[in-house]
Amino acid sequence: MYSDEMVEVTVTVEDFAKQLDLLVIERGRGTITLNTVNVSRPGLQLAGFFDYFGANRIQVLGNAEMQFLRKMTYEDRVYTLTQFFKYPIPCIILARDLTPMPEFIEIARQGGVPVMVAHTTTTAIINHLVMYLNRLVAPSVSMHAGLIDVYGVGMLLTGKSGIGKSETALELVKRGHRLIADDSVIISRIENTLIGTAPPAIRYFMEIRGMGIIDVKSMYGIGAVMQEKNIELVVELEIWDENKRYDRLGNQKLFESILGITLPKFIIPVRPGRNLAIILEVAARNHRQKEMGYDAVQELLKRTNLEHKDI
Repeated sequence: MYSDEMVEVTVTVEDFAKQLDLLVIERGRGTITLNTVNVSRPGLQLAGFFDYFGANRIQVLGNAEMQFLRKMTYEDRVYTLTQFFKYPIPCIILARDLTPMPEFIEIARQGGVPVMVAHTTTTAIINHLVMYLNRLVAPSVSMHAGLIDVYGVGMLLTGKSGIGKSETALELVKRGHRLIADDSVIISRIENTLIGTAPPAIRYFMEIRGMGIIDVKSMYGIGAVMQEKNIELVVELEIWDENKRYDRLGNQKLFESILGITLPKFIIPVRPGRNLAIILEVAARNHRQKEMGYDAVQELLKRTNLEHKDI
């Protein structure tokens, strides 16, 4: 069952600052633990109201918050900051290259809270943070599958080991489509979209049974690969079963749920003589047509009904 809770991730202060182009002025505990995509501007907390304080969020201070602190007396400011930094705040970011007062840095250091400075406006750094956090702490799962971009459709290729997923993906690459992952796909849910990528250690490598490992990027060029792709369609390959009745019209709708998102699915039987690459190209085009409102099955049924009425 899917849970929309974010995963908890810990990053070093240096890596975090590098990703967001921030200047570190206090390392604090040296690490930042994140488990939400939400970001806060702590106006109420600086005024002394800590009910419902999202202390697990990154706190961003802009001109308004810093001016509010500067207008306090020294004693009130120290008291307010001491109360504020008692909470397990992941980190503080000051926007617009703002310079904090010495007591701000000292109390943050005592609380172990990293403090960084952004060169951009408050709105801009919050937007960057939300995009960064959406990817960093998004719910994710690893699947034994391949991921191919076929005519712009992110196609998750599943099936038992040895069924021919890698060979089919390789044929698609030869036909001009792009590989994202072979054998293992890391899938993350970002809002209502599934994003697939390969584990960094095996990215763009592919295993061909009887031959071994090949480097698709090196062999076919940068245009044959992608780092990540939205997943729109699931295709499962299975051995052809003579006793199984397969859908011949395409009106039996199949779906697969991944991280709480439901995707359309096809089951493609495999047997000698079937050109799977062409079938998957057709599946991608057919998916696009349905998205644009055209369904070949419905069109056929409509024509058939019309013919029966004319008889």
